[in-house]
Amino acid sequence: MNAVTPKRFTIAQYHRLIELGFLTEANHIELIRGELIQMTAKGTSHTVCSSILCRQLDRLLGDQAVIRGQDPITLPNQSEPEPDVVIARGRDEDYLAHHPYPEDILLVIEISDKTIDYDQITKLSLYAEAGICHYWIVNLPARQLERHSQPYQNAQSKFSYLSKQISLSNQSVTIPGFENALLDLSRLFPEGASE
Repeated sequence: MNAVTPKRFTIAQYHRLIELGFLTEANHIELIRGELIQMTAKGTSHTVCSSILCRQLDRLLGDQAVIRGQDPITLPNQSEPEPDVVIARGRDEDYLAHHPYPEDILLVIEISDKTIDYDQITKLSLYAEAGICHYWIVNLPARQLERHSQPYQNAQSKFSYLSKQISLSNQSVTIPGFENALLDLSRLFPEGASE
């Protein structure tokens, strides 16, 4: 009896599918560990939070870093996710030849409502495996920020983060690498926001 095996893609094959027009932005597809994954449609709370977050980061960091919203990053584990927000080193022009690699990334942020389990398990493991030092989850249902740092691999070869800190919606947090930049979380969780 033959087992069913999913077709896995390399990053180069994935890019070729995009070049040939088989995949477009309208498909809402990410490459995760070689598999094409359909992304969930974003609700209004997610969209508003993303907009506010990008605007706040732009004001706080200016030209000190690259702030990318829902754009791809390239990871060594045959993955090219499109996090909600990425803060990367350098200037926008530095990424004309390629998307940011893990060594370019200061912080990855996912905004979670309907995708909370996926972001807390699959994406967390993916980013830890790639060696991304700081991963945040804006947990909209719980109205809190989950800050993960110090990626590691355990004895069972699972990837995670050693440190997890929870910050509430009435607090401010420092942006990694920018100790003088305080992000006001109350702006990310507007009153009355619901899906």
